[in-house]
Amino acid sequence: MAISAGMGRQVVIVLYVMAMAAVIIGVDIAFFRHRIWERLMVNIGLVLVFGAFYLRFLKFP
Repeated sequence: MAISAGMGRQVVIVLYVMAMAAVIIGVDIAFFRHRIWERLMVNIGLVLVFGAFYLRFLKFP
């Protein structure tokens, strides 16, 4: 069975989102367990970094 290009792209995006979630949860637990506002700011920053990385390197034409 051959995987179509659309299916491969979806797999990459799902893996990317799962990696982003794992990093955010890991940072939350390790550093910002009881600090709500700092955690929110870092989470927003991480999402922006992952978004910029996606647009720069993983965006398919």
